[in-house]
Amino acid sequence: MPISEDDFFIVLNHRNAKFDFPLHFHPELELNLVLNSSGKRIIGDSILEYQGSDLVLVGANTPHTWIGTEGEAHVVTIQFHQHFLAPESLNRKLMLSIKELLERSKRGILFSEETIEKLKPRILELSETQDFDSLLKFLSILYDLSIARNTKMLASHSYVDYYRISKSRRIEKVNNFVQENLNQKINLKDVANLINMSETAFSHFFRKSTNTSFTDYVNDLRLGHAARLLTETELTINEICFDSGFNNVSNFNRTFKRKIGFTPTGFRAQQKLITKH
Repeated sequence: MPISEDDFFIVLNHRNAKFDFPLHFHPELELNLVLNSSGKRIIGDSILEYQGSDLVLVGANTPHTWIGTEGEAHVVTIQFHQHFLAPESLNRKLMLSIKELLERSKRGILFSEETIEKLKPRILELSETQDFDSLLKFLSILYDLSIARNTKMLASHSYVDYYRISKSRRIEKVNNFVQENLNQKINLKDVANLINMSETAFSHFFRKSTNTSFTDYVNDLRLGHAARLLTETELTINEICFDSGFNNVSNFNRTFKRKIGFTPTGFRAQQKLITKH
């Protein structure tokens, strides 16, 4: 349901939820509270089981769906515009944690049982009021989500190109180079030369800036690209393997399964199964 330009957010309260949405995405952000259900949740390239209750913040244009048990299932969905708060407001000190929350949501953020129990009554209450106080309550919920502990990022860095969030111009330059040459052989020396560093200095700088090694970063981007091709195209596994920069199918299958949890064939089958639901 599209949000009117006159609304800050909308609340969809589904009792006896049917879970009849296919894998989909939209420009609005979405906070999804699922109660009394178990099943499978897909956020980007993350496919995981959930049970009992589930609370996830999904960013703009990140594909997502829940397929769960029906009957007593209760789903409350809050959707809101990407820019419902002006950049000038988000850059102020009191709002910085919310700004970071919204940036991280591109990968999907899973919240703990403790956070669910704390926020569940307040989320349910939002569906019952449509006054100015409800806006204040919503902002309060976002703030508590922004400082919540024991959160988990769901989709991989690569699936949503999360590395572009980096404020470093050098990291951005590296990211652009890798994106443009993803299906080619990428040498550490060439990338280090790109930003006038030695290989050793670049490796240290890159890990410090991104909390990952350059090799893992390249593999993540390739796997994210492959996951999108598996979902959005009918290319063969072989074609996707080489288009994503892997030099042989066995290595592609092994790396994909280790990172994603499924083989490429299994991942595509899961996506098709859920799209048909």
